[in-house]
Amino acid sequence: MIDNADYDLGNLTANKSVNYNPIHDYGLIGDMHGSALVGTDGSIDWCCIPRFDSAALFSRLLDANKGGFFKLAPTNIGSTNRRYLPNTNILETTFVTSTGTGVLVDFMPVHRHASLPREALEVTDLQRVVRILLCTQGRLEFEMDCYPRFDYGTIIPHASLSSPTTGMAHGGADAISVYCSSPLSVVNDGFRSRGVIFEREKLYATISNQLSFSHLSEPLTSAELDKELADTATFWESWSAQCTFQGEHREAVIRSALTLKALTYAPSGGLVAAPTTSLPEAIGGGRNWDYRYTWIRDATFALYALSIIGYTGEARAFKDWLEWSTSGRARDLQVMYGLGGERRLTEIEIPELDGYKQSRPVRIGNGAYSQFQLDIYGEIMDSAHIFRKFGGAVDAEYWEYLRRVVNFVMAHWKEPDDGIWETRGGRQHFVFSKVMCWVAMDRAIKAATELGLPGDIDVWRKVREEIKTEVMDRGYSEERQAFVQCYGNNNLDAANLMLPLVGFIPATDPKMRSTIKSIQAELTSPKGFVYRYTNFDDGLGGTEGAFTICTFWLADNLILLGELDEARKLYDTAMGCANDLGLLSEEFDSATKEMLGNFPQALSHLAMINTAVQLQKASGGAPSGPDRA
Repeated sequence: MIDNADYDLGNLTANKSVNYNPIHDYGLIGDMHGSALVGTDGSIDWCCIPRFDSAALFSRLLDANKGGFFKLAPTNIGSTNRRYLPNTNILETTFVTSTGTGVLVDFMPVHRHASLPREALEVTDLQRVVRILLCTQGRLEFEMDCYPRFDYGTIIPHASLSSPTTGMAHGGADAISVYCSSPLSVVNDGFRSRGVIFEREKLYATISNQLSFSHLSEPLTSAELDKELADTATFWESWSAQCTFQGEHREAVIRSALTLKALTYAPSGGLVAAPTTSLPEAIGGGRNWDYRYTWIRDATFALYALSIIGYTGEARAFKDWLEWSTSGRARDLQVMYGLGGERRLTEIEIPELDGYKQSRPVRIGNGAYSQFQLDIYGEIMDSAHIFRKFGGAVDAEYWEYLRRVVNFVMAHWKEPDDGIWETRGGRQHFVFSKVMCWVAMDRAIKAATELGLPGDIDVWRKVREEIKTEVMDRGYSEERQAFVQCYGNNNLDAANLMLPLVGFIPATDPKMRSTIKSIQAELTSPKGFVYRYTNFDDGLGGTEGAFTICTFWLADNLILLGELDEARKLYDTAMGCANDLGLLSEEFDSATKEMLGNFPQALSHLAMINTAVQLQKASGGAPSGPDRA
């Protein structure tokens, strides 16, 4: 009999202290539809299925009291360690207890097309989280607690059993089925199981997304789940084998590539910036944003990172997503889209949730979708450039689409915008935005001349030169001896570290060299981490951590300057932000050594790949394809 004294319907941890695991405690599992975060304690505290942007069914990460969780672990744990099974996104956690040892395997099965097994992943409403606990020595007493709380913890479901080992929880528009090979009990609208397994015995537990009103909770078998594990391992291993990078940091590169692949929404080719929302950029602060959407910028950067290590299929998938999602007038282009091309991503707050470590508000949606950011037009043209450089074909329809983008840039590049960092303090003439307008013109000129495509090449050259002249005249401060954040101020901005990386100016040019050194001196913490900017009113308030991607950008620039020892040191510093699984967050607090921001972050992982490849090339390694510019 379960004692209910410590539980009530609305508060899963009543009469207990509220604790939040550090962000670095979590590992990612996913099936390229949705995802979950698994803690070192065996608790899934965040899970969104059937899509990354679905309302979370476990969200204890954002409210330790109300959020819901799915825990499977032995009792009396003495120590743990974990890893991903090599070349996969299958998580393995090893527990040592006072009575034995065990291994917990967590994964989300990959669904292939039944009729097209070699083609893209199937679009399906059935997603599953599978957990297998194996006793490897002695005996393990285990606890299984599954408390779904739908719609980000705001809906307490009705839970019921259909057999001793299966059940269903449903509420509102959401439903999941639950299976455990050990008998289940319903406790406080959730499911519990307790028992013992002995050496070589396994315990299986799953949750599966169900269509509303389906009322299905069929039992699974160990053979079915073992097959799903084997099939999923085969898929990830086969994908990893395509990596062409053979450099010093190959293991870290493959892990970052696998993470980017796991953050890809397979049915469309879109890439989420991160699988979470509202993990704070400063504990207790309000810079908490929803990153479960596809930013044109992030996806374009990822396209390059994956292409240079052999993954050109992802480039084709992203091109298809981009054409589909952004079709229509160039002036209607958005900064970001939903995974299926959705355009209205209205930002709202969920006042019922406390936020991670009481960091309110918790937000869903992202108001930046309606911002005007000129750099995305350069990134669209850059993505086309990368696509064709790695073997993709530019047909007439695609070229016509790109020409519309170029025409828009010519008409609007002189306007202020909201900038790469999505500030909310008013539009400015951001230098990085102007440079990306130059990139748009540059990539159009290269495509037209190299492929013999129709276009007003002489006009494009003229506009390209006008943009560069203006940036050099107004974007560089003789007083600061650096390219500044925007016209008319003297603030530094780490985004300008991208100028040499996109081919706007060589890193060795005196103006760029002095910019790099100024950023290194003024935007870098004592431990080497790079901040985006300082002393600028971005309209957001509060503070933030150092940005992982900016730290890698600085390392890239040092490589271009020939300062390889310093670059390697900075690369190691940035990789020191990763957790034991090799996962990187958006930001890092160098004082507390805590991860900050949404996790894991696509931008951080793609930047890590770029820097590893550049280090290898600078050290005399084989090139991994054409340079970006």
